[in-house]
Amino acid sequence: MAAGKHSQAAEEKAASRGQSEVNKKLKYISLAVLVVQNASLILSIRYVRTLPGDRFFATSAVVMAEVLKVLTCLLIILLQKRCNVKQTLLFLLDSIVFQYKDTLKLAVPSLIYTLQNNLQYIAISNLPAATFQVTYQLKILTTALFSVLMLRKSLSRVQWVSLLLLFAGVAIVQVQQEGKKEASVSDSSNQNYTVGLVAVVISCLSSGFAGVYFEKILKGSSASVWVRNVQLGIFGMALGMLGLWWNDGAAIAERGFLFGYTDMVWCVIFNQAFGGLLVAVVVKYADNILKGFATSFSIIVSTVMSIYLFGFHVDLLFTAGAGLVIGAVYMYSLPKAAGGSSSSSSSSSSSSSSVLPRTTEGAEMEAFLPKIKDGGLTREPEHGWKMI
Repeated sequence: MAAGKHSQAAEEKAASRGQSEVNKKLKYISLAVLVVQNASLILSIRYVRTLPGDRFFATSAVVMAEVLKVLTCLLIILLQKRCNVKQTLLFLLDSIVFQYKDTLKLAVPSLIYTLQNNLQYIAISNLPAATFQVTYQLKILTTALFSVLMLRKSLSRVQWVSLLLLFAGVAIVQVQQEGKKEASVSDSSNQNYTVGLVAVVISCLSSGFAGVYFEKILKGSSASVWVRNVQLGIFGMALGMLGLWWNDGAAIAERGFLFGYTDMVWCVIFNQAFGGLLVAVVVKYADNILKGFATSFSIIVSTVMSIYLFGFHVDLLFTAGAGLVIGAVYMYSLPKAAGGSSSSSSSSSSSSSSVLPRTTEGAEMEAFLPKIKDGGLTREPEHGWKMI
């Protein structure tokens, strides 16, 4: 009897050790995926926006990404309803149309997200990719501040220090970059550094407010997050089409909605639409510290790739500023000491992101595949959706 129990205990220990090794490998895979997704989106947008020749309409790309996101959410809802089309339609009719007051609550964040997606194209079109990647981390600061003001969350001393370092690092980078252009495009482009800087700052402000507002709505509702994203997508498509008509209506009527679309442009759109979903699948194996590392590594990757792709020049001042930002991102992601109050962890990586509206991270992250009925996605402004 004792021998049997000993054998069973040994098997359980071996299984636990094996599972631990698998989880360790998955963490490293998650880290790699997060870094690649965070860096590739910024670099690819920058690349397609600086290529010579016909340039696609950013407003149409924003609308197309919204369409793909909504279709994905509808497909997942259909799968949840065991491919019963009638039941799915009745469910959507009740959730979106009959409960229209609930749907209208999503108009505000959807408007901000649509504005933000367009601002992202404007910012990356006018700023070096590395500079944008560093400056865009200000979304951590704005999200934290809005979380304190709107959700009454508290921050640890380490997090407050990290926010100060973050602001200082971004300020140093901006001082260094002021008036500079990328060597490869400085003579032929019509880039405007001031326009890009204003766009990224407004984007960070909107990211913080919209993410916290969306989190507040989610916490006060029992509605499926998939449905929430369909509601957001409906408003996003409508508002995106309005922005498209207002800004590029005449040109699109003349040249077509898909004017300037190349294989690379489609890759950017799919990355923007599904990148957050990919992150949601792998991030369940990660934690806040790993995501902090991913954001930091993505800044380094963006900087190094910008040197080779765009002739970006890195000097001591930029290195110092970027180093402060990387350190601040890592510090902010550290868990609080035992007994501390809950932190404002609703910000995410430029994975982070995004990326993506913001909800609380870490322990609240639900497994995506095994618990599809209980889990869901929340949208990240910088790269689509993330799990809650």
